[in-house]
Amino acid sequence: MIVDKANAALDSVYTADTLEALAEAYAAWAATYDSETASLGYLLPFLITAWVARHVPAGDAPLLDAGCGTGLSGPSLKALGYHNIAGLDLSDDMLKIAGSRNAYNELKQAMLGGPLPWPDGHFRAFFSTGVFTISHAPASGLHELVRITRKGGHAIFTVRDQVFESGGFQAVFDELEQAKKWRAVEESPWFRCYAIAEPDALVKTFVFEVV
Repeated sequence: MIVDKANAALDSVYTADTLEALAEAYAAWAATYDSETASLGYLLPFLITAWVARHVPAGDAPLLDAGCGTGLSGPSLKALGYHNIAGLDLSDDMLKIAGSRNAYNELKQAMLGGPLPWPDGHFRAFFSTGVFTISHAPASGLHELVRITRKGGHAIFTVRDQVFESGGFQAVFDELEQAKKWRAVEESPWFRCYAIAEPDALVKTFVFEVV
C-alpha cells in the first residue's frame, strides 16, 4: 500500500545518521515523494503559504524556500502572486523535480547548517517546512538564514515538537534576539503535520522579523 511505502520512507529519513545517508534516503524517495506524502495527508508545504501571505505582501521578492524538496510550495505561492522564488535543498534529485514545476527562478544545492551561497540581506523572506525536524537541519542553520534575509524581512518556518527542546531551538531564538538580529512576530499552537497519518507528529510555525 502507498501509505506503507510512505511510512517506510519517513523512517529512512528520520533514522539517517549522516548528511550523506539523508541525501541517499531522499534520492531514493524523490520519484514517489509527492504521491506518498499526499497519501499521508502532508499539509506543511501548502499551509506555510498562509503565513507567507499574512506577513509578506504579494509581489515582494525575492523569497527563499529553504529545504524546498520537490517544490510543493512554489506553485501555490506563484498562484498567490509571488514570482521570484529561490529553492534550496540537500538533494539534487528533489531539486530536479522542483525545477519541473516552473515556479522557481533559482535552485541551489546546499545544506542548512553550513554556509549558504547568497550575500547578506539578499532575500525579502525565507520560509521552511519539514526541515527543522528529526535527523534534519540543526537549529544553528537559522543564523545563516537570517544573514541572507534583509532587515525588515521575515523568517517563517516550522519546527517539529520532538526536536524543539533537544535541538536547542529556544537557545538559538534567544541568541538571535539578544544579538538584535530578529524579533518575534507570531507563534502558532502545536498542530498536526499530517491530516491522515501520524496523529502524534506535531509542529509549530514561528515568524520572526529580521532587524
